[in-house]
Amino acid sequence: MVSVELQLQNPSGLHLRPAGILCKFQSHITITTADGTEANAKSVLSVLSACIKSGDRITLSCDGSDENTALKELELVIRERLEEL
Repeated sequence: MVSVELQLQNPSGLHLRPAGILCKFQSHITITTADGTEANAKSVLSVLSACIKSGDRITLSCDGSDENTALKELELVIRERLEEL
């Protein structure tokens, strides 16, 4: 399992379109918020129910056959503000 802590910078937070980006990998991907709320990134409803807003700190964890690739790609997408700008 690999993980990284990030701060969400996109103005709209984690909403439906960017949440869909998180669902394309084989690894199990979990998003944990600063208050301990966990969301299964493979479930758009789970991600949306976590109410992750701009400026929130999250821990992104990947576990599975493509965990390193998934973590690198997702970290890049999140750092680039989820393709919003």
